[in-house]
Amino acid sequence: MRGGEKCLEVLCELYPESPVYALFYEKGKLSPAIAKHPIIPSWLQRLPGIFRHYRYVLPLFPKAVETLDLKGYDLIVSTSHCVAKGVRKDKGARHLCYCFTPMRYAWSSFEEYFGRKNRLARSILRFWMERLKKWDLKRNEDVDAFVAISGHVKGRIREYYGREAEVIYPPVDTDFYTPDEKAPREDFYLAVSALAPYKRMDTAVRAFSRLGRKLVVIGSGPEEGYLKSLAGKNVVFLGWQADGALRDHYRRAKALIFPGEEDFGIVPLEMQACGGFAIAYGRGGALETVVDGKTGIFFREPAAESLEKAVLRFEKTPMSPLDARENALRFSRERFKREMKRKLESLTA
Repeated sequence: MRGGEKCLEVLCELYPESPVYALFYEKGKLSPAIAKHPIIPSWLQRLPGIFRHYRYVLPLFPKAVETLDLKGYDLIVSTSHCVAKGVRKDKGARHLCYCFTPMRYAWSSFEEYFGRKNRLARSILRFWMERLKKWDLKRNEDVDAFVAISGHVKGRIREYYGREAEVIYPPVDTDFYTPDEKAPREDFYLAVSALAPYKRMDTAVRAFSRLGRKLVVIGSGPEEGYLKSLAGKNVVFLGWQADGALRDHYRRAKALIFPGEEDFGIVPLEMQACGGFAIAYGRGGALETVVDGKTGIFFREPAAESLEKAVLRFEKTPMSPLDARENALRFSRERFKREMKRKLESLTA
């Protein structure tokens, strides 16, 4: 599961009788904790090919989320990085938005998402993004409280929405992601990511192709072919991996490479929970989850050369697996449940 689904899973544990509303979902792809809840999708569920081609129907998302029937509910919790917070509520109902980010492609990162499109496509997309931003601001009227996944996102909510937000960090499964003293660290670095432009995996691939160190890449996405074209023989692509295999790589890798500017980024914390370290781009959520020189190393420029220097610095910097594990424990699932329950109780008091 990705970080957003992991947050939803813990919310489902907090409210075991509550239904889950979604734009669409693929049966058989949900965790047991989510799947045992009633799942109620929008009319997008009936569109042919929606699971594979959902990016092409993004303009339909706002109308679809507004049609979800939430009449009769006193409390609504939306987890939103796109349009989920745009649901309509009954008068008197309370709506908490757990905000992963204001829509990046609309508000701050258009070029990272669409910079490789042709000029006509970019012009059309820019026009539509302006309409989407107006809708996004309008639907904030039905949000009673924002909770941000990081201080970085809190700042973006203030900048783009003009609203304040409390920070509650996402949960890390520190009971599953644990060190294994029988699995010694091996001579390879690890990157775990969706292979999409804004993740900046090209920075990692270029850096390691030049350094000659082995890099194992776990993940899939539209950039896979392009990244493989950049890679030397020392860069290995494994595609998507189940959680057990992912944990095994966390336990054995020399360090995790985290090259993008993320809103939070749960992967470095999963690595630290396994007693490992992260070499991360020193902006965004990583500044709140990695301790430079103690649980990882930052590189300051979004360029392969800067990452190369950070790798060399890491190899000369002694760090303790115990410090990494201790840092990850600050983000446990039980802590998330406790803080979220307190916030929801205060909202409905």
